[in-house]
Amino acid sequence: MPGSDDDGLGLLGVLGDNVTPRDPQSGELVALLPGQEYSAKDKSIRLAFTQASSSDGPLSVTLSVDASPGCGGIVWPAGQILSNYLVLKGSDYVRDKTILELGSGTGLVGIVAALLGAKDVWITDQAPLLEIMKKNVLMNKTTSACRVAELNWGEPIPVDIPLPDIILAADCVYFEPAFPLLIQTLSDLYKKTPEILFCYKKRRKADKRFFSMLKKKFTWEQVTDDPQREIYNRDSITLVKLRKLT
Repeated sequence: MPGSDDDGLGLLGVLGDNVTPRDPQSGELVALLPGQEYSAKDKSIRLAFTQASSSDGPLSVTLSVDASPGCGGIVWPAGQILSNYLVLKGSDYVRDKTILELGSGTGLVGIVAALLGAKDVWITDQAPLLEIMKKNVLMNKTTSACRVAELNWGEPIPVDIPLPDIILAADCVYFEPAFPLLIQTLSDLYKKTPEILFCYKKRRKADKRFFSMLKKKFTWEQVTDDPQREIYNRDSITLVKLRKLT
């Protein structure tokens, strides 16, 4: 959930009290993002992700978007890129897995995981965003698989949140004072050696400080099995897998 305006607001910008569609950085990036229909009346966006098998049809997600709780109530390109990757990997990747999304914002990535068949998905963020996440879980009929929970980085993990098999995080590198808090939370959750998919957009030189801190506890490598990687890399978006140092 970015906090600067140097890349706009992804596909959604904020003008006064209204959330309106806005073009992201490059035509290449637009082409690989999911198809989109925006309703100004409902302040909602419908995303259609292309699935590997054409016989399956698109995987559709409808989200309420609202900038009033902060930038987390907006749909950002990095979240769409990570969602695209989950759709590419398919149901086998998430089936019967416990999945935790950090900094969920609208809940997009976790909801996609639930629609793909994950058995237990936790979408988490700070208190102001819980209502929009709950609304989006209901809108997408994922209440049986998705749970919404408050999770403040750097604080003890709530006892009701289970240890995940997969951790998802998109656009969580945006507020420098939160860097050590996010790393602490990632470390605290790393009990079952989960797979961590971490998608971010490089915006500022300060972002390098996050990775300088991160390398004290984690290693990372770029995801290489995404055929769209070169395109979104050119737009300064990177998808990596994190592993905790032993």
